[in-house]
Amino acid sequence: MEWPQSFYDRRRGDDCPFCEDGRPGETPFGVRIFAGEVSDAYLQRAAVQRGYTLVVWRGRHVVEPTQLSNSEAAQYWGELLRVARALETHLEPVKMNYNVLGNEVPHLHTHVLPRYADDPRPGWPFPFPEESPGPFPEAEFRADVTALQALLKS
Repeated sequence: MEWPQSFYDRRRGDDCPFCEDGRPGETPFGVRIFAGEVSDAYLQRAAVQRGYTLVVWRGRHVVEPTQLSNSEAAQYWGELLRVARALETHLEPVKMNYNVLGNEVPHLHTHVLPRYADDPRPGWPFPFPEESPGPFPEAEFRADVTALQALLKS
């Protein structure tokens, strides 16, 4: 099986949804909990795992972290770690996972996944479900958004 042509087009930046969306405060997938100088962090609505957050590079179109200059990389990873620390403070997970994928949307972003004591597969990479689990209950989701935004304000 080959990568579809649309992947190569997106890799070049054509029709990249992260570039086209700009820096929205809310998307169908999540709510921005952090707006940094070079990244935005979105708490995900899908009930995959509580605290599942996407940190998206917001500079020029970049696919791989190796395409960042040293100073850009330091900024990106610094902001990502700031978000992770807020997740750790608020949710107290056992472990954090950081996945830099981009196989579907080739634009630099990192999946930040808290792992818990009742984790579905301890000791292994997080088992993303094949089917969408649906959204978290809105009140619980919004409470996490508010708490994380407060932690990330300063």
